[in-house]
Amino acid sequence: MNDDAKLHWLVRPNTIKHLWRWGYAILAVLVLADFVIHPHASFGIDGSFGFYSWYGLLTCLAMIVFSKGLAIFLKRKDTYYDD
Repeated sequence: MNDDAKLHWLVRPNTIKHLWRWGYAILAVLVLADFVIHPHASFGIDGSFGFYSWYGLLTCLAMIVFSKGLAIFLKRKDTYYDD
């Protein structure tokens, strides 16, 4: 029995590779669906090509930057809970 068979199926390198490929394939299909599906834009910009993809990416990046900035003010020393 090899080492990969002993690991949980979600942490096997082969499974991780397949999950990334399936994820990229699903994302590509959803972006390409903009060619087929007519958007009913409410604000104009939300009718642009791939809006929900790039808006989601930018929003995620903004949340990361905001949380890193907030951590500067909220973080404690490593010895905060020590006596």
